[in-house]
Amino acid sequence: MKTYSSSGKAAEAVSIPCPLCGDVPSTPRFHVEDARFVECSRCTLVYQNPQPLFSDLQGRYRNQYFQYEFSNEENFFNLMLLGMRDIGYTDAFLSAWEDKTFCDIGCATGRLLEHMKHLGFHVEGVELCPESAEYGINKRGVNINIGTLEDTKLPDNSFSIIHFSHLIEHVSDPVVFLLEVRRILKPGGRVIITTPNIAGFQAKLFREKWRSAIRDHLFLFSKKTLSTLLVRLGFHIVTVKTWGGLAVGTAPRWIKRPVDRLAKKWGFGDVMLFLAEKK
Repeated sequence: MKTYSSSGKAAEAVSIPCPLCGDVPSTPRFHVEDARFVECSRCTLVYQNPQPLFSDLQGRYRNQYFQYEFSNEENFFNLMLLGMRDIGYTDAFLSAWEDKTFCDIGCATGRLLEHMKHLGFHVEGVELCPESAEYGINKRGVNINIGTLEDTKLPDNSFSIIHFSHLIEHVSDPVVFLLEVRRILKPGGRVIITTPNIAGFQAKLFREKWRSAIRDHLFLFSKKTLSTLLVRLGFHIVTVKTWGGLAVGTAPRWIKRPVDRLAKKWGFGDVMLFLAEKK
């Protein structure tokens, strides 16, 4: 099958088996631009199939992506802090953390790294977009490895906290990625994962018009599928939170506010955060 690269030219796409179940039947879920999403008939994981090659994906994360990250960095940073505070990881809590080793994968311009550094952590970032990484290195004075997590070859058992926000839905192989996360995480260390929730209210309401149903997202997890994957790979799930009942602009504020509160309370939010521990 042909799909389209970042340059607009036709590019190859390859069929893949479900990473949770292997080569089992799947059913079409929705079609967005040139991206076809399917649902595994056994485990219900939703993923693009066929998928673009990594060489095409890598080309999407260059200067235009940097401009997007740079212009939104404070908003994204504040959302990350809110998510961490939801699981009790406040600045006061983190300041008292005994083993201050922190890695942010997909760290963009290094805003969260800078914050954690000010809390006394030894910080390390990983970022695929060279322009974003170089900005963080030069302007914020934080250490950022340019490339994928697998490219960096960080030492075993290096970090007590690993964080990645809105990243796992972009990676070509979430199993390989999470195994690498586990390898560099210290025993008993914690990983904080934020990603869209395909089982949330918005996804069910908007279907292929859902804001996270985009060609850059290769995998769309639910609480069930991400829990299954993490447990299978040797993590213990400490807690799961969700938030976001309705997106801004989709409903009047008097409707949006109570739906947002219920989504957070009852777990059907648009975004989910996992806190998991390495066994």
